[in-house]
Amino acid sequence: MAVDSFLKKLEDIYRRYCELSEKLADPAVICDTAEWTKIAKDQAEITEPSQKYEEYVNVVRRKTDAEEALKTESDAEMKQLLSEEISECSKQAEVLKDELKILLLPKDKNDDRNCIMEIRGGAGGEEAALFAYELYRMYLNYCEHHRLKVELVDSNETELGGIKEIVLNINGKDAYKQLKFESGVHRVQRVPETESQGRVHTSTATVAILPEAEDVEVEINDEDIRVDVYRSSGAGGQKVNKTETAIRITHFPTGIVVTCQDERSQLKNKDKAFKVLRSRLYDYYNTQNQSAYDEQRKSLVGRGDRSERIRTYNFPQGRVTDHRIGLSLYSLDTFMMGDIEEMIEALAVAEREAQLAGEE
Repeated sequence: MAVDSFLKKLEDIYRRYCELSEKLADPAVICDTAEWTKIAKDQAEITEPSQKYEEYVNVVRRKTDAEEALKTESDAEMKQLLSEEISECSKQAEVLKDELKILLLPKDKNDDRNCIMEIRGGAGGEEAALFAYELYRMYLNYCEHHRLKVELVDSNETELGGIKEIVLNINGKDAYKQLKFESGVHRVQRVPETESQGRVHTSTATVAILPEAEDVEVEINDEDIRVDVYRSSGAGGQKVNKTETAIRITHFPTGIVVTCQDERSQLKNKDKAFKVLRSRLYDYYNTQNQSAYDEQRKSLVGRGDRSERIRTYNFPQGRVTDHRIGLSLYSLDTFMMGDIEEMIEALAVAEREAQLAGEE
């Protein structure tokens, strides 16, 4: 991005910010709650870059003033102080400019949404199902630590305590932004509990993170779906549901099937199932529309094909490696307990760097 166009864009954003600030102080706008809310939302989206730009302009002004004063200053001590001021302002301006470049990067429109998480056991039979359960527990701990609310939609468990598949609603501030890089194939290397000869096995589990779609974003026609109602499965005794509360929705155009049996209420299960269906369709249609664009960005973090291996959990070495950025952490025990912030932040930084490289 050329410096002139970069600064011009910032000037336009700052001018717009000032205009919106004036409107928010207008008595006529204050009396119109809907209009005031809309303007406040628009202003909030550009507040951070506007304030940062104002800070940048003030630093540049200080530097210019110091340079002008230095031209006519004769006192040696004063000239030294002015030179130091110029040097300090130059450093501050460069730091602020880098921060502004990051703030102007295109934002993922889904970042502030809630999300759907789907975890499935992959290759490896029962060991894959057990690993899928451990991933579920890892994300559950992470969400609890970051005040993200987790709701179970559907699960399919194995007799040994693993999971063939589990679907979750995750709600909270920037839920999708925090977890979007987790989509992909996760590989585990370890000696399974069922292995009698101590051999290391390799198994996989898949994770899909889908942004939650709004009702208006995905149109679901009645003629395109079939809704089946059946009895929820259980472990027997009191856990078996004797009424038909479980829901299965089949979407004919895409072949997508969603089930939900977590709630005792048929209506609640239906609402959850439709929420998951809308999110899957939103992801499906966006993938279809962006496939050509994504082909050029395969190297970008978090945008690769979900069939690709993204991470390896090596238990014998106590190491977890993310193959997209080549980062290895030797803290597998705490990582599996949900301490995954360092990896998530590294992936976010890598994406920003890739975006910045594309802007140059």
